[in-house]
Amino acid sequence: MDPRVREVIDRSKRVVFFGGAGVSTESNIPDFRSESGLYNAVSKYGQSPETMLSRTFFQNHMETFYDYYKNNLIYREALPNKAHLALAKLEEEGKLTGIVTQNIDGLHQLAGSKTVYELHGSVLRNYCVDCGAFYDLDYIMDPEHCEGNIPKCETCGGIVKPDVVLYEEALDDQVINGAVNAIRNADTLIVGGTSLVVYPAAGLINYFGGKDLILINKSETQYDTRATLVINDSIGKILGE
Repeated sequence: MDPRVREVIDRSKRVVFFGGAGVSTESNIPDFRSESGLYNAVSKYGQSPETMLSRTFFQNHMETFYDYYKNNLIYREALPNKAHLALAKLEEEGKLTGIVTQNIDGLHQLAGSKTVYELHGSVLRNYCVDCGAFYDLDYIMDPEHCEGNIPKCETCGGIVKPDVVLYEEALDDQVINGAVNAIRNADTLIVGGTSLVVYPAAGLINYFGGKDLILINKSETQYDTRATLVINDSIGKILGE
C-alpha cells in the first residue's frame, strides 16, 4: 500500500471507501460509459448505453435490453483485484467500517468484504417482477429459463428482472441511508476509481465531515481541492500490497 495512504489509515479509526467503475476495470470489467463502450453500443444497437439501460427501454424493448445486458454487463470470469483484497483486509483489521460502491459485480463481497452498500444493485441478484421470487445469475443466463433473451419465473411465469438500478429508477432508500450514515460517521473517506460525475451517487461525498479525504483516480475530479491527499494513479497499485 502507498505509504501516504497507510499513514492516514494508521491514524484513523473509522475508514470508509467509496468506489466507482475504475475499481472494476482493473478486474477486466470494462466501463460501459467509456468511449469504447459507447462506440460498441451505438454501432451494434444504434443506441447509447444509458438509453438501453433505462427503465423505459427495459419496458418497451425487453428483448434487446437483455441481449445488451447479458453481453455487456455480465463478466462471470472476473476476479477481485488488489484493491478489493486490500479493502477486505482493512475491514478484517477493524479499520474499514464500510464500502460504498457504484459497481454491480459483487467483487467486493467475493474478496471477503462484509459491509458493502451497493448503490446500483447487483447482477448477482434477480427477482420476478410479479411474485418477487429471487434468482441467481446462473438462472437468468440459462437459455432454458428464457423466452428468447428474456428470463421467466419458474413459479409464476413472470419476467425476472436484474436487481440493478436502471436509469430513471430511484436508488434504494435503505442502501442510501446506510451509505450516508457510514460516510457521515467516518473520520477518513477514501474515494477511488470514480470521476465523481454520476449523480446522485457522487453527491454522497458531501456528507463527509471527517478529517481526511483521500482521492485516488487516474484523472482529476471536481473535488480535488477539498482533499487531504490526491493521487492520480491506479487504485489497485495504490491500495495493493
